[in-house]
Amino acid sequence: MTGQNELEERSWTVLAHLLRPQGRRGEVLAELLTDFPERFEDSLAVSLAKPGFSGTAGEARAATVTGFWLPVGKNQGRVVLSLAGIDSINLAETLNGLDVLIPRSDRMELEEGAEYIDDLVGCTVYDGDVEIGVVESVDFPTTPDGGRRLDDAAPLLSVITANEDEVLIPYVQQFLVSLDVDAKRIEMKLPEGLIELNLTEPKSGEQS
Repeated sequence: MTGQNELEERSWTVLAHLLRPQGRRGEVLAELLTDFPERFEDSLAVSLAKPGFSGTAGEARAATVTGFWLPVGKNQGRVVLSLAGIDSINLAETLNGLDVLIPRSDRMELEEGAEYIDDLVGCTVYDGDVEIGVVESVDFPTTPDGGRRLDDAAPLLSVITANEDEVLIPYVQQFLVSLDVDAKRIEMKLPEGLIELNLTEPKSGEQS
């Protein structure tokens, strides 16, 4: 039986997703997945792992963030990280696609009305009493070339229905009725026709 301590050891918060080398000294460009980039100050100890990681710290790759800066221009909204021991492009390339994690117990307290992205993933979304599906990811709209996040655009819940269709639902306060993180339940009141408008083909590509 899995004890509470072990469950806590396997609970993580994603601060960033590493994309590619940025510079010649091992810096890495990353998608910023926290509203608190200052967390990267003071030689922050982190863990690196593939997306969806649910193992223990010993199963992840330990790392230390030694510096960071917030780029402007096409990469505005992202972050550039320097990691101890990563001092070349070749070493930085070995980190492509990994998440930067901290234990969930180390998360900063959020203001009322704000949520962590990883709290939303796995929640079941309801439109009134109707179950829509489960949140698979939270996406952030970007410019057409994908180079910069649109600051004024609402994040989109990628919701997978029972038929394996995907529905993109804007996560905005005007649609939100309630969020129960412990019960993994999001209740919303969506405009008529929004689900049909934002419905994609089945993820498997099969037609029903």
